[in-house]
Amino acid sequence: MQDTALPAARYADLPGVRLCYRDSGGEGAPIILLHPNTGTSAVWEKQFPPLTQAGFRVIAFDRRGWGSSLAAPETGAQPGSIAEDLAALADHLGLDHFHLLGVAGGGFAALDFAGWQPGRLLSLTVAASNGQFSEPDLQALYARLTPPEFKALPAVLREVGPTFRALDPEGTARWIAIEASAQQKGAPAQPLRTPNTYEKIGAISCPVLVMAAGADLYAPPALMRVWAAHLPPHAWHVLPEAGHAINWEQAEAFNARLLDFLSSPARAGGHSGRTAAAR
Repeated sequence: MQDTALPAARYADLPGVRLCYRDSGGEGAPIILLHPNTGTSAVWEKQFPPLTQAGFRVIAFDRRGWGSSLAAPETGAQPGSIAEDLAALADHLGLDHFHLLGVAGGGFAALDFAGWQPGRLLSLTVAASNGQFSEPDLQALYARLTPPEFKALPAVLREVGPTFRALDPEGTARWIAIEASAQQKGAPAQPLRTPNTYEKIGAISCPVLVMAAGADLYAPPALMRVWAAHLPPHAWHVLPEAGHAINWEQAEAFNARLLDFLSSPARAGGHSGRTAAAR
């Protein structure tokens, strides 16, 4: 699948950045998609069509220093935070309330934003993400999962699950191409606006879906359950054979679960990730 599935790139001049974003338009409820560290807005090419067809206004952007979004030191402090760039883009587009979805590194920022401006969110979905928590127990767990030998592997082996790599060489090649044009050379990663903590996410008030990937080497379900246990009651789902690139590898199943949640996000309050299993 090529990026013709995506709306044309647009640009917004915001404080500190000329932000590249894609917007399906329309009158439906908006949903903003936050890409992983190894991607750009192009990783959502398998989500734009079904979400748009379901009636949502779908928006995704390249984070500052990624893809086609260029830092603009003359207009604002650097490197800023993803949460603040998200808020500025939502203001630019006149969005008072919206659904928010973050995968992997995008999940860090989604949790950061939800802890900062919870009143703006209709719902929150975080998938395949360790959440970049500052909590010592979770940091120790993550360190055991990602020793230097693991980090030395090519990104595609760390992030794309074996089932997908074996069965979809074309899709794997497309993922590699997107990853190659993700972070600009020398661009700094944006820090969280405030540290992600268990206390911070415990105050999130909107409906929440947490989606884990059974073959994820970075954020397996066991790790995600540790931080998700500190959320208020929420929806939990596992895609058994997916790797870290969950929305890319199992797009059909991912989209179906996401749309089921978005169609009635209030049901999130009836299911707790503390004791959940794959459904």
